[in-house]
Amino acid sequence: MVDYPLAEKIPERLKTPTGLAFTEITLEAVLDGRVTMEDLRVTSEALELQAQIAEAAGRPQLAENLRRAAELVNVPEERILEIYSALRPGRATRSGLLALAAELEARYGAARCATLIREAAEVAAP
Repeated sequence: MVDYPLAEKIPERLKTPTGLAFTEITLEAVLDGRVTMEDLRVTSEALELQAQIAEAAGRPQLAENLRRAAELVNVPEERILEIYSALRPGRATRSGLLALAAELEARYGAARCATLIREAAEVAAP
């Protein structure tokens, strides 16, 4: 908890997806074009730091959610929306969800997310 909030306590450990230091994100840098939209996305490293804080605060479920989110950082937004749609009740078959889990694990290294989808396939899909 000593590192929370990250931006105030350990800004030197935060970087953007392009490698820009968090402290370099300023209005001036945006206006000069040195900061792009890609720089405003969260990184898996920042999410892992947040997960560690959640664990230290006794919030293991939040920590696990943050770690799953960290796995999804490199998954295209369109694919995330397709996954979300597939997870809605009645939208996918068990085999479809299992295929989705396999894709997440093999293509994106998202083992935690794959496990969650496999669990959903066991209880929610015929």
